[in-house]
Amino acid sequence: MPPLSAHMPELSAFEIFLAIARTGSLGAAAREFGLTQQAVSARLASVEAQTGVALVVRTPRGSRLTRAGVVVAEWADRLLDVAQYVDAGLASLRSESRKRVRVAASLTIAEHLMPRWLVSLQVATNRLGAVAPEVIMTATNSDQVIAAVRDGKADLGFIETPNAPTGLRSRIIGHDELVVIVPADHKWARRQRELTASELSRTPLVTREPGSGTRDSLTAALRKALGDSIQQAHPVLELSSAAAVRAAVVAGAGPAVMSRLAVADDLEIGRLRTVAVPELSLGRQLRAIWVGGRVPPIGAVRDLLSHITSRAAN
Repeated sequence: MPPLSAHMPELSAFEIFLAIARTGSLGAAAREFGLTQQAVSARLASVEAQTGVALVVRTPRGSRLTRAGVVVAEWADRLLDVAQYVDAGLASLRSESRKRVRVAASLTIAEHLMPRWLVSLQVATNRLGAVAPEVIMTATNSDQVIAAVRDGKADLGFIETPNAPTGLRSRIIGHDELVVIVPADHKWARRQRELTASELSRTPLVTREPGSGTRDSLTAALRKALGDSIQQAHPVLELSSAAAVRAAVVAGAGPAVMSRLAVADDLEIGRLRTVAVPELSLGRQLRAIWVGGRVPPIGAVRDLLSHITSRAAN
């Protein structure tokens, strides 16, 4: 469909024109819109000049439409009827966007960070006497989070990948650390010399499935330390959740590399031990991602992201 020509007036001009048609008076139309008669007369003259069509004949007894004006008034009435329908629909969407947000989050963030963020948002909102937005959350791996945001299935995503995805807006909202973990009785827990990056790359690990941010972050750290040509050992197990990976390590299936957040309780009670790998930089950034402008649109998405960002800053 070709763009509208420069002869097409704005909707507000049609509103004033229809008021003149309805009242038969420039003065009455001016009062309806809180304008002076001179301002309405000037606006009408501007519309007639823009369209190239004479719409109104001014007489001592008032104003009446020309034959062309009658036709244009009918079109304008239908156009404004559709515009009001669209305006009401947009208002409904704005209202809905302030109440609900669809979130897709990587498992580490969904299980260990999102609950506290949502509780603190609820408390902060209640203090203001307002209602917190409804958050509908899906927990999955980082690749699927990115796909959900790109496809419009999620308004806001949270990922752990080494790099920001292309084509999406992102903001760093926190930091995390990966750790090599083994059971307390594993030989690595008793070793005196440091574990090397090369040894770790050759060791079959218990891992998350492909597409996991944790798995991708480990691969990126190994490539940075050993070069892009490294060949990692095939996993001894591939599991779809952090809880399953942790349980497999406790059961003796093999070492794993996991978020410190996911194993904090096991480390505290001594059920699992960390093994240092000084050659590897295992810190990582946690990101929020969305489609659109530099900041999300006003509403629940922006409110949630702003709250999370402020929590991270503190």
